[in-house]
Amino acid sequence: MKIIGISAYYHDSAACLIIDGEIIAAAQEERFTRRKHDPSFPTYSIKYCLAEGKIEARQIDLVVFYDKPILKFDRLLETYFAFAPRGFGSFVTALPVWLKDKLFQKRMIVSELKSFICSETNWKKKILFSEHHLSHAASAFFPSPFEEAAVLTMDGVGEWTTTSLAIGKGNQLTVQREIHFPHSLGLLYSTFTYYTGFKVNSGEYKLMGLAPYGEPIYADLIKKHLIDIREDGSFRLNMQHFNFCTDFTMTNESFHRLFGGPPRNPESTITQREMDLAASIQLVTEEVVIKLGKSIAKSTGQKNLCLAGGVALNCVANGKLLREGIFDNIWIQPASGDAGGAIGAALGAYHIMLNLPRSIHKFDTMKGGFLGPQYSQQDIEERLTKAGAQYDVLSDEELFKASANALADGKALGWYQGRMEFGPRALGGRSILGDPRSPSMQKTLNLKVKYRESFRPFAPSVLNEDVSLWFDHDTDSPYMLLVADVQESKRIPSKDKQLFGIEKLNVPRSQIPAVTHVDYSARLQTVHKDTNPRFYALITRFKELTGCPVVVNTSFNVRGEPIVCTPEDAFRCFMGTDIEVLAIGNCVLLKDNQLAHGKETFYHNQFSPD
Repeated sequence: MKIIGISAYYHDSAACLIIDGEIIAAAQEERFTRRKHDPSFPTYSIKYCLAEGKIEARQIDLVVFYDKPILKFDRLLETYFAFAPRGFGSFVTALPVWLKDKLFQKRMIVSELKSFICSETNWKKKILFSEHHLSHAASAFFPSPFEEAAVLTMDGVGEWTTTSLAIGKGNQLTVQREIHFPHSLGLLYSTFTYYTGFKVNSGEYKLMGLAPYGEPIYADLIKKHLIDIREDGSFRLNMQHFNFCTDFTMTNESFHRLFGGPPRNPESTITQREMDLAASIQLVTEEVVIKLGKSIAKSTGQKNLCLAGGVALNCVANGKLLREGIFDNIWIQPASGDAGGAIGAALGAYHIMLNLPRSIHKFDTMKGGFLGPQYSQQDIEERLTKAGAQYDVLSDEELFKASANALADGKALGWYQGRMEFGPRALGGRSILGDPRSPSMQKTLNLKVKYRESFRPFAPSVLNEDVSLWFDHDTDSPYMLLVADVQESKRIPSKDKQLFGIEKLNVPRSQIPAVTHVDYSARLQTVHKDTNPRFYALITRFKELTGCPVVVNTSFNVRGEPIVCTPEDAFRCFMGTDIEVLAIGNCVLLKDNQLAHGKETFYHNQFSPD
């Protein structure tokens, strides 16, 4: 049984292939088109999945879309009627798009599949539609290592649902409770993303990273005027202060009066006010998530919890939920956003609709998240040669030694190995790495390599067996979705009591300052030999050299670009930034050995923030 799952037409479109219940391949369209958060039909992702599965399009049994457009249209109509005459302008703008395309999405999907994948197949008979939050829940439970679990999904909105609780048992999911639009924790968080000058649906990470620089002085104001939180974690928003139901903005004048002014201009300086707003909405979000967790544990009796939906990417809230000890185990879908809906749509059809059995793995069935394309050594060499790269081919042992030495020498290392990750995090397949002991590494990577805001923290990747020696954490975190504090024994007493905001950035706080946030926290990735042997071998070699089993890990891209996909993408990013060494397959490239300065300048201009 071969099933393609699809997420598309909103943001982060993606495709997934499962064969007899096994996830064979999954990829986001942005990686191929190089258009960040690409919402278009995932043509290239589907073609990749077919190639990875070594099958032809005509062999596909089902194509499953991750939500139901007709229910979304129902929400659109009911919302506009409820708020009329407000929002008439946005309604007039949206209606032609729906009438032209979105109401007839099955026809659109058939047309796309016939045009780009296979024109002979009768696709119309093979297309199914899942519900948005069911797709999220399926993506969380079915790949998890649990026979039985509570499943909590939280995001902006699907069709109507914004938050849902389901119970997963074996190969089935049963929805228990839902919270409906416009009452949405995801949209509340995105409102503050917008208000603090960041981009909705992509800047939420920035808001979360900014929070530790501030104080939650607005939390009580938020709870008094914006959100009514019940003891069981259910909530309602006061729509008097929001604009997202009726316009193209998130906030209105009432919101602005409440918080003392208009939204921050995205190009203006971030002030203490934005930091305090970030800290405040983060605290409120954590309160809702923890209350939901306690209520779910009490009402269901479940010992395991699975999470998905965009809010499940809030790794700070996830870490605090874990430390509450409400559940014995928590598993979070690494592609918790809409891209992961492609996996859930396919698995949901296989297990729930077809009632086919489910296999459970001691870790999970996501294969470490490494579900994207990979390239043979011969292919890498041919592509690099064609791109004009100068490289040396090393044995595995020589590669790990040279790469570990480069890190120990304080160099930024591009690390391109094996299959590409699925989801927003680089997990050691398409990563930029650094020495966490360096007090200047965080600032260097942000400003000279990533071309992004200096306040944003980096994640530590740590050998799984050493995690509790360096962090206040003793469970797996393979997908960088849990935050924990650096161990007391590794900390440096703070000397920044008189400092405020971004001033705190340059004060070392631990023996690994490059991955220690201003509140001593870190977004952890535990690295396992079973799921990523090459990354594990590199960190092991770095530990032998330095005594430190941790490396800085950030995604292999620059601001505004998707994570690199092909060897050519990696070479362009290497040449256009201050990355000094690139390990791609068994090829090692040194910046100093590359072609003439004129070509380097060309590549650098390709990635310049200007």
